[in-house]
Amino acid sequence: MITYKELGLVNSKELFRKAITGGYAIPAFNFNNLEQMQAIIGACVETKSPVILQVSSGARKYANQTLLRYLAQGAVQYAKELGCEIPIVLHLDHGDTFELCKSCIESGFSSVMIDGSHFPYEKNVELTKQVVDHAHKFDVTVEGELGVLAGIEDDVVAEHSSYTRPEEVEDFVKKTGVDSLAISIGTCHGANKFKPDQCTRNADGVLIPPPLKFEILEEIEKRIPGFPIVLHGASSVPADLVKMVNTYGGKLKDAVGIPEEQLRRAAHSAVCKINIDSDGRIAMTAAIRKVFSENPAEYDPRKYLGPARDQLKALYKHKINSVLGSAGKA
Repeated sequence: MITYKELGLVNSKELFRKAITGGYAIPAFNFNNLEQMQAIIGACVETKSPVILQVSSGARKYANQTLLRYLAQGAVQYAKELGCEIPIVLHLDHGDTFELCKSCIESGFSSVMIDGSHFPYEKNVELTKQVVDHAHKFDVTVEGELGVLAGIEDDVVAEHSSYTRPEEVEDFVKKTGVDSLAISIGTCHGANKFKPDQCTRNADGVLIPPPLKFEILEEIEKRIPGFPIVLHGASSVPADLVKMVNTYGGKLKDAVGIPEEQLRRAAHSAVCKINIDSDGRIAMTAAIRKVFSENPAEYDPRKYLGPARDQLKALYKHKINSVLGSAGKA
C-alpha cells in the first residue's frame, strides 16, 4: 500500500472548509491522460487555484491504475516546477463498490466517492458507511450521494433524475459519517443534458435549460449548515466550442449545459466542489478536429494533442477565474 501523503497529495477536508468560508468552489476536473493533466495543472498554477484531480472507474481502466498514480505524483512535482505548490487532491469519481474504493485508497488516492444513489436509501447508507469507516482509518475523505443525476458519463448511466430529498440529508450524514455530499438539483451528466423541448430559446436561438432547483439547495443548507456540498454534471457546454466541433465535421446536435451564472451562484453557497468533465472533452475534440480539418496530412500526435491541451487549459482558466472563484486560493 502507498499513502497519498507519500505522493505529496492532500485530502479535501481543509480545502472544503476554506471554500465554504470564502464563498468559492474547488474545481474538480476529470483526467485520464498526460495532456489533460498538463492542462489542469498549468491552469491551476497560473491562477493559483487548488484542484481536485478526478479519476473515474473507466479512466482508471483506460489509463492503468499504476500509471495514474504516478501521473498524480508527477502533477505535484510539475506544479512546483511551474512555480506554485498548489494543493492537489486525487479523487475517485463515482466509485460504485467498496472494493473499488479500497483499491484506490491503497494506491494513493486521497479522496473517494462512493455512489450508492441508485440503491434503496438504507442500502446507500450501509454501503457509504462501510467505505467511510475504512477510508477514515487512512485519513482519506469520502463523498457520498443522495439523489440521481440523469445522463451518461463513462460507466454512469441514468435515464431519469430524482432530486435530493432535503428531509433525508441530515439522517444520511449522521449515519454514514461522510465528509461531503453530492446532491441532485437539476444538473445532468454528458453534453446533452436537456432535450430541446425542456428548454426555451433566447433571441439568438440559443437553447436555455430550466434553472437549477436552488430552493432544494437552500433547504439542505438549513438542515446541515456548513456541510460541504458537491455538484456533479456541471459542465456548461460552451456554445462556441460546440460550434467549433460542428464546423470541423462534428455532430454535437442540441448540446446544452448548465449556464455559468447559475454555477457562480452555487459556488457562493455550501457548494464547495463543482465537477467539470464534458466541457473538457468538447474543448479537446474541437481543437483536434480543427487541426485535422486544416491539416489532413498531419500524423504527429504532438501537433494535434498540443493544441488540444492548450484549448483545455484556456477553458479551465476561465472556469477558475469567472465561474468557480477559486483563483488565488491556493
